[in-house]
Amino acid sequence: MNTRHAVVVTVLGEVTVVASGDAITGLYFPHHWYMPSEASLGTRVAVADDALLDRARAQLGEYLDGGRTVFDLPTATDGDPLQERVWAVLNEIPFGETTTYGAIAERLGNKALAQSVGRAVGHNPISVIVPCHRVVGSDGRLTGYAGGLKRKQTLLELEETDEEESARLF
Repeated sequence: MNTRHAVVVTVLGEVTVVASGDAITGLYFPHHWYMPSEASLGTRVAVADDALLDRARAQLGEYLDGGRTVFDLPTATDGDPLQERVWAVLNEIPFGETTTYGAIAERLGNKALAQSVGRAVGHNPISVIVPCHRVVGSDGRLTGYAGGLKRKQTLLELEETDEEESARLF
């Protein structure tokens, strides 16, 4: 598989975007909690020289500028069965809404899975595109984010349209 990556400068700082074949497989911030090894990122390429990575860069920029609410990119993840189920639920959380780890666990059929859901959310390899930033604590407070809580807060603020709507839970 042709794995490669590019570093993209955004308002959130540098972001490493990884692609394998025809799918985006990673989006990581500097000091990301679960950054994969440098070798697993593949060859570093200029973003403009790779159509898929350039499309991801453009869509990420549109999102961060407030002009995009949904990403239209092919993605691929390689998690265990629970992680894949959690990441699928993350993809269903609408722009501007949040949910909790417990609510995701309930959707998966077992509220006792909340801590496991938290671990899966934290290991999401495609931050922002798979919107793990939309998951908050049971009391509505911001909790861990592999890219840093300040970035999580910025992403949630970007998605706020008004107080009433931003308070809705998915």
